[in-house]
Amino acid sequence: MTRDLLDSDSLNAATSELDGWEVKDGKLHKEYRFADFVEAFGFMSAAALCAERKNHHPEWCNVYNSVRVDLSTHDAGGITKLDVDLAKDFDRVFGR
Repeated sequence: MTRDLLDSDSLNAATSELDGWEVKDGKLHKEYRFADFVEAFGFMSAAALCAERKNHHPEWCNVYNSVRVDLSTHDAGGITKLDVDLAKDFDRVFGR
């Protein structure tokens, strides 16, 4: 099930496959950088659609050309496959 907590081995394997993501304060964490605010906001808009399709929403913050993202599954109490899948979705959006 996607909402089961990942054990440490699974979490290590998952983060090794993710580009630039790390575990920080019990959450998957990454900071994206863009040319300007408009690109950062465009990323957030496209990423929000991915999150809504999964009914799984990030903690994030935008300041000018950067977007900080933290992912965890609150009802599971930590990081699950759903978080890893959403991180991959966000990276695909960023790569467009």
